[in-house]
Amino acid sequence: MKFLDKHVSETHISFRNRLWLYAFGIVVLFLLIVPSLVVIPMSFSASQYLEFPPKNWSFRWYENYFLGGKVASGFNDWMGATWTSLKVAVLTIFVATPVGTMAAYGIINSDSKIRKILFPIMISPIMVPVILVAIGLFYFYVKFQMVNSVLGLVLGHSLVSMPLVLIIVLSALKNYDMNQEKVARSLGATRLRAFFEITLPQIKFSIISSSLIAFLTSFDEVIISLFVAGGDNSTITRAMFLALRDQIDPTIAAISTILIVISSGLLILSQLYGTKKE
Repeated sequence: MKFLDKHVSETHISFRNRLWLYAFGIVVLFLLIVPSLVVIPMSFSASQYLEFPPKNWSFRWYENYFLGGKVASGFNDWMGATWTSLKVAVLTIFVATPVGTMAAYGIINSDSKIRKILFPIMISPIMVPVILVAIGLFYFYVKFQMVNSVLGLVLGHSLVSMPLVLIIVLSALKNYDMNQEKVARSLGATRLRAFFEITLPQIKFSIISSSLIAFLTSFDEVIISLFVAGGDNSTITRAMFLALRDQIDPTIAAISTILIVISSGLLILSQLYGTKKE
């Protein structure tokens, strides 16, 4: 057991002294990951109800998702709700990413006192319970007839995605030497040109990562969608919630499995892209 006494860092901490930390990390990962992975075998069950472990295996719920089952209460078909979610998530990227990036750039170039005021205001949508945001949006949309519209969904999802973009890009800008941009401007470049040619290439990976987070945040969002979506513009998460509430449709397990695979794949691709750039 000599390997337990080997140093694992420059602080000369041995494996033996870190065993409790490793054990704690394994327990936490187990509690976080296993409940999600349980959904995967449930999605292949032939039973009419959610069943774990499955007694008989089948692809019937994947067929129900791809070939046509109706969402609870007749709002939309599963694929229609999926396309709505994809459309809204992509549009959210084009709203939340530029706005969040510009906000981060403005904050990093502002006075420290102003920065302390602006930052909490900009991230406030994720500091308050999302249901309060949803209720406020609902009453606002009712007044302007934006309930059940794609525009309303995009704006609502952008509201909760933009602070995440801001935090990620701001972190990148804090590690970036703004003097490089100042030098470019001293040589005659405009602020806009200096940003796009000097600053942007160096924080590109953070912007790409933040846009991915914005996409996933929009695609997975439920509460705001429950309040402001409906009719032909029902999202997949809203449809899943209603189906689970009304009839516990096992198609939900199949959709959840697909979402797990897609989300994991996108995160892995982003990490591979970042490693390649480094």
